[in-house]
Amino acid sequence: MIPVTVIGGYLGSGKTTLVNHLLRNANGVRLAVLVNEFGELAIDEDLIEAQADDVISIAGGCVCCSFGNDLTAALGNMAMMDPPPDHVLIESSGVAIPSSIVNSLVFMPAFRADGIVVLVDAETVQRSASDKYMGDTVTRQIADADIILLNKVDLAKAGALEATRAWLHIQNYAVRVVESIHGVVPPEIVLESFLVRARAGGKHIEPSHLDVMTIMPTGPVDARVLARALSDLSVGLVRAKGFVTQLDGTKALIQVVGRRFDVTDAKAEKADGIVCLGFKGLMSRETLEALV
Repeated sequence: MIPVTVIGGYLGSGKTTLVNHLLRNANGVRLAVLVNEFGELAIDEDLIEAQADDVISIAGGCVCCSFGNDLTAALGNMAMMDPPPDHVLIESSGVAIPSSIVNSLVFMPAFRADGIVVLVDAETVQRSASDKYMGDTVTRQIADADIILLNKVDLAKAGALEATRAWLHIQNYAVRVVESIHGVVPPEIVLESFLVRARAGGKHIEPSHLDVMTIMPTGPVDARVLARALSDLSVGLVRAKGFVTQLDGTKALIQVVGRRFDVTDAKAEKADGIVCLGFKGLMSRETLEALV
């Protein structure tokens, strides 16, 4: 199945900047970006190779498509591409509720929800949430998030960031909050398609408050129990992906993003091992290995 990540956030939070950053750093991952209308997403001109009526071809095999009012049809077209995309990004409009988009994937067997990433403006998010016109939308977007990118932290007043982080956890107690400037974060945070590739290539994950490690189960495990444990906020994971041998001897694929986890059957020849991306000082090898 093709993973789908929904990128949400109110107007001006930095969604388009993040999408351009991901396209610029795709490194061989074929990304497909879906937006309501092309005018809503300003792709950096130097990334564009060609443009048709409803498709922009981007360097590195990535594409950008508009879906108008028919997301299901647009995703169906994505599934029929040759080759198909490795990962689909849906940039929701500033007033959209991300969970409504994720729920539509239930009826599309070629796709699975990778997670909801919501950007918020570190300087203005609490004020926006109190606005009588936009406040309900902002708080619902935050409540839907698996990962929140606390963007524009360079513009926030000294001492205000911790208060904002605490407030975000009141709105969504289990969410993972990652700080960013200009929407720049390691692609591995936003898209699981990058996680295993980065580890296999030995690349260092930036920024310095994040780390990546691989844990190796010592024997068969209950895959669903393990996935649920990895998704607990106290473990400090942002993402995890890997294979395990289950108690009945079959293989399973575990995928975790924030509080969301998924367990699916996998081919028998897959080697055991789980790649974990998390916060330094909170995620520890000892804690992870104790779970397996």
